[in-house]
Amino acid sequence: MAQPVPSAAPATGRPGEPDRPAERRRGRPVPTVVYALCVAALTVALRLVDVGRASDLFVDESIYQELGRSAVRGGFPATPEGLFFLHPPGFFYLEAGWMKLFGEHPDVIAQVHSLRVLNALLAGVSAALLVALVARVRSRPAGLVAGLLFALDQFCVRQNNRVLLETGTMMWVLAGFLVLVPLCLAEPSRRPRARALAGGLLLGVAVLTKDHSTLITVLPLLLAFALGWGPPRRLSALAATAAVVPYAVYVGLVAAFGHWPDFWEQKTHGLDRLLGFVQETGFNAPGTPSLTGRLLDELPGYGVTYLLLALTPVALVLLLRRREPVYRLLLLFHACAILTLGYALGVGTLEEQALYLLFVPNLVALAVTVPVPRRRPVLRGVALAGIVAVLATPAVVYARERGTPDDGFVRLQAYLRQHVPPGSGIVTVDGQRTRGVTYWTFEDRYRLGNWVSPGERAAHDARYLIVPWKVVEQGYGRSPLPEVHKLTRDARLLFAFDGHTYGRLALYELPPPPHPPDGP
Repeated sequence: MAQPVPSAAPATGRPGEPDRPAERRRGRPVPTVVYALCVAALTVALRLVDVGRASDLFVDESIYQELGRSAVRGGFPATPEGLFFLHPPGFFYLEAGWMKLFGEHPDVIAQVHSLRVLNALLAGVSAALLVALVARVRSRPAGLVAGLLFALDQFCVRQNNRVLLETGTMMWVLAGFLVLVPLCLAEPSRRPRARALAGGLLLGVAVLTKDHSTLITVLPLLLAFALGWGPPRRLSALAATAAVVPYAVYVGLVAAFGHWPDFWEQKTHGLDRLLGFVQETGFNAPGTPSLTGRLLDELPGYGVTYLLLALTPVALVLLLRRREPVYRLLLLFHACAILTLGYALGVGTLEEQALYLLFVPNLVALAVTVPVPRRRPVLRGVALAGIVAVLATPAVVYARERGTPDDGFVRLQAYLRQHVPPGSGIVTVDGQRTRGVTYWTFEDRYRLGNWVSPGERAAHDARYLIVPWKVVEQGYGRSPLPEVHKLTRDARLLFAFDGHTYGRLALYELPPPPHPPDGP
């Protein structure tokens, strides 16, 4: 009897498995964490290149490093003028931790450059959180694109390169929403109350960093509770309550230590500025450059930024069309960011860095909603080409402009140390209600003041004058432009540097003030 012919080995090489020659094996997808870490590394690297040369010293940076130094010594942050309550202390205590780990630097500029490294790391964490958030809501490729746009965008690079509050604030905001988003998804979240509490506390740290962020953290949660959108109402209420706790503890400590009068005075002044009742800085302040003019000046470098912001209404409409709870939560986040900036644009205090608190939520909204054609190869190719162009354009701008020095104060400091004795009197003309960048940068080595009259210069033996001309020309100086022209008319130019931030930064030697005529 003929024996049965054994069957051929299956194509898979595994005994007992059927032969499936038409079946293709797919490799394992790249985990989200790999995308997030790669984008974070790129974000940090781009911001650390020439971190001390690519952007000149900004006045708030010099003030904030002083507040960080005071936090190292303990207590509430303070400047030489007294306790500082205009902004909450979250970022200043973070600065203090950085200084304790890596040491304090003897001069202002070196300390600011050290803290810029901290801010670059915070931007890297923000990029990773952005990738994870978009990937959780939509897909890993969408998260990767959103992260790359953030890493390369020139406006984000500039904001993250300065020691300002917005970078750290947005990091905590993204972390909070990343924790809360699973509460809105179809699959049940483990320990939902703990997740709501943790997400709310992270948003609360954002408020403790910049209390203005209440409008994009606590307000969306309150609206989610009122409308029944996003997480279940009880979890929205728990998250909103947790978001208030860090700031409430801070206010309680301020009152307990007897600082409530100072706190209330500074906070009410800050609220008047936010609401536009007091216009001291920003594009809405009298005598300052218009927003339109500034946008046109920055258009060559920030074209992609403006394009993405111009798509804000599109992102809002696309979010409105989605009914899922997670999209409803992101809709509230996006809408509150639009309303916040819209009010500042109309009547409030509008400063450049406020735009960051809209740009990032808008980037999230676009990344989770903009459709990509799948069944039409031509349209899909056009969409992919558009994404490549949007990524390549800021990369080209970065490569062209990053190597251009904009470090006038670093060079001025080197000249002063070599040619101007410590303790010399120097006239300053920048700064409005408060002292300007010149004072905060050099006050540890020289005597500085707005001594513009001959009598004041003689009384303080002020022989030198520092003028950041762009500040004065744009109306942000303590002395008006005609007065500065008069001061420099007979002065001798000792040092000058032309850069993007301050235009011409100049040091002059002033002629001796005229002596009063002798009496009879």
